[in-house]
Amino acid sequence: MRSLAPNGLARAAVRFKPAAFAGTFVALMMAALIVSACGILLETGARASVPPERYAKAAVVAAADQYARLVTGSGDSRSESADPLPDTARVDAALAEKAARAPGAEAAVPDFTFPVRQGNGALTGHGWGSHAFTGATLTSGAAPRPGEVVLDAAAARTAEAGVGDTVVLETATGRAGFRVSGLARDGSGDVAEGATAWFADARSPALAGHPGKADAIAVLAEDGADADALAAGVRKALAGSGAMVHTGDDRGAVEDRGLGYAKETLTGLGGSFGGIAAVVAVFTASGTVALSVAQRAREFALLRAVGATPRQIRRAVAAEALLVAPPAGLVGCLPGIGLAHWWFGQLKDRGAVPDAVDLHVSWIPLVVAVGAGLLTALAAGWAAGRRPSKTKPGQALTEASVERLRPGVIRTVLGLGALVGGGFLTVLAARSAGEDAANAALGVVMLFMLAVALLGPLVARSCAVLFGLALSGGGAEAWLAAANSRTNARRLASAITPIVLAMAFASTLVFMHTSESHVAAQQVRAGVTADHVVTDPAGLPADAAGRAARAPGVDAAVGLLDTQVLVPVGSGGDRWLEGSATQGISGSGEQLAKVEDLDVRSGSLDRVGKGRIAIDKTLATSAQVEVGDKLPMYLPDGTRTSPEVVAVYGRGLGLAAVTMDRASLAPHVTSGFDSMLLVRGGDTKALTPLGRVTDASGYAVEQDSDRELNAWANYTMAGVLGGFAAVAAVNTLVMTVLDRRRELGMLRLVGSTRRQVMRMLRWEGLLVAVAGIVLGTAIAAATLIPMMRGLTDEAPYVPPLVYAAFAGGAVGLGLLAVTLPARAALRR
Repeated sequence: MRSLAPNGLARAAVRFKPAAFAGTFVALMMAALIVSACGILLETGARASVPPERYAKAAVVAAADQYARLVTGSGDSRSESADPLPDTARVDAALAEKAARAPGAEAAVPDFTFPVRQGNGALTGHGWGSHAFTGATLTSGAAPRPGEVVLDAAAARTAEAGVGDTVVLETATGRAGFRVSGLARDGSGDVAEGATAWFADARSPALAGHPGKADAIAVLAEDGADADALAAGVRKALAGSGAMVHTGDDRGAVEDRGLGYAKETLTGLGGSFGGIAAVVAVFTASGTVALSVAQRAREFALLRAVGATPRQIRRAVAAEALLVAPPAGLVGCLPGIGLAHWWFGQLKDRGAVPDAVDLHVSWIPLVVAVGAGLLTALAAGWAAGRRPSKTKPGQALTEASVERLRPGVIRTVLGLGALVGGGFLTVLAARSAGEDAANAALGVVMLFMLAVALLGPLVARSCAVLFGLALSGGGAEAWLAAANSRTNARRLASAITPIVLAMAFASTLVFMHTSESHVAAQQVRAGVTADHVVTDPAGLPADAAGRAARAPGVDAAVGLLDTQVLVPVGSGGDRWLEGSATQGISGSGEQLAKVEDLDVRSGSLDRVGKGRIAIDKTLATSAQVEVGDKLPMYLPDGTRTSPEVVAVYGRGLGLAAVTMDRASLAPHVTSGFDSMLLVRGGDTKALTPLGRVTDASGYAVEQDSDRELNAWANYTMAGVLGGFAAVAAVNTLVMTVLDRRRELGMLRLVGSTRRQVMRMLRWEGLLVAVAGIVLGTAIAAATLIPMMRGLTDEAPYVPPLVYAAFAGGAVGLGLLAVTLPARAALRR
């Protein structure tokens, strides 16, 4: 009787009916692909580091905390979030003296890095003291004193200057002449910076625009000094200053601020999106496993009829999962690693991840992917096998031949609960704004998808009835397709669900971006009223607006310093920091109104100045402030402030969410040069010496480039989720068609021609595709409408051709997935 043992049954089923398990194998393989790829990105984000280059010779580096920290709640519910700062937080340069007194310290050097303009070119400025740890050496002349500069070969060649000559340079303090005291060769720590200029350490903080501040303190160790002991001494010497002490690869994070954003991006993709993708993958795979078990109801019924116990049936299903899931998971991990490599490479190419960061591939995400597939197969098989294992032997064959009309009570209750929850979140999203609306909308799509899956047979039967009315005029084949769909609602539901998934997620992710971009473009076209937009890759000097204002015919000229601030939004214990695009204006609010129409809803721009700002209405709603309130925020370098809101406007998505005076913003950014200059009046020729001159479309181009990464991320996520769901849909349709070989053969025996059978199947495929498109579109609409109302105060923008491509792809896949296997089945 060994051949009747459950494990033997499982091996025999897989060996002699491999087609019955092929669909399960494909579904579990795709799930492992998604989970492993996202897991690799998540682990890379958690472990990402950058080896130090500039600070390689400094054993210890002291720097300010480069994260803004927000504490919410209290007691046991107290939590702290940390977000990377938009710009560099700096430390007191005088701390170098304290650090130098630490045991084992040979010297402590304050480091300064800032942009410098020379004519139409850009230089990187440093304090000369940094040569002690970068290795820069003089080739001629002497170290700089106040009013002097040392140039490297590239800078000297560009300026056509030598030792003793005077060069005119522009820094945060303005334009001034500097005597070239020497020429130097870049050291190993001066990495890929282009032309370099070194200034006297005493003057460097002021030239950088941050008097008394340094980017970091580099501590050099005495010969034989232990780095950990030195770090402990420096930490003690700087206690209470707020400076953080770094050693090893942590020093690289100080010099490459992109690492913080890279870690956030990778963990966001691997964690947040990866979690959604994993749920979708496991969810779809479980449906396929359940379908595979349900298709073998006759076999299980026969086993029950000949005396197999419920325990033996359950063990057989579990053994099948153990046989199929691990190989499928291992096979899926290989393309998963490839997907992670491609994804990571694309992020590097787009500047979201520093070049020095490497993809970390370990066994952990691979084991998780295989384990998740195995658990999914076991859970789905157990759930699907409960009914055939509990059926009495005498009833088994009868129940296997007739599909159960009603789903289980528990499944129905859970499905209705998900439906009600999705409706509640839809209303909540419609009443929210900003990120609150987006977060609620994410729950909408997940709950509605869960409802469709749990109530699948009821939904499918309803769709079959509705679409059956439309098919009634399509001839005998269409009528038979509708009748089949009504009778086999569970089979229809298994085919519809993946198409709903693909349509809902792809539409939500893609049309969310198209809607935001459409509104932003409209706001830019309406908001930028300037005749000319002046830009320069190296930035525009602080006096550019004044020089432009003196040009003939110019009515107004306002310089914009673009950056970001972090604003606490949300309410109660659910608060977080939202990055808000910010513009610092060089002129008054009255002058700004001549070159930008921000669509002021309340208050007045005339009052914008020191301690007073204007903000976008969406940000005002999210932060729960109005005109006259104080808005807590973190400036780009982490400085906390609470300016008064003096105006609320409506075009913050296309222009900037926060508008403040330039003088209050410039000391808190690395580059004090303006990002662009908006000019009303005058002519292009008079403005050309300041930079590249375009019309208002130049502003739109500059702003749109900032959204490219977000657009690519949305499209990629839509492609991954939509692609996976599309494969799952095809896989499910192929499984259902192949399982109907006996039914199709019966139709041929009673006189149906091959063409009639194929037409019937095409009608069924069309019904499945259309039902999936309608339901997916409805879920996407329920998600996007409140989300876009909250984010943009407008309806979603859906490009007709893009939507037609989605719908056409779903229909094409549905017809192809039933046509090809049907032809193979009918040839037998």
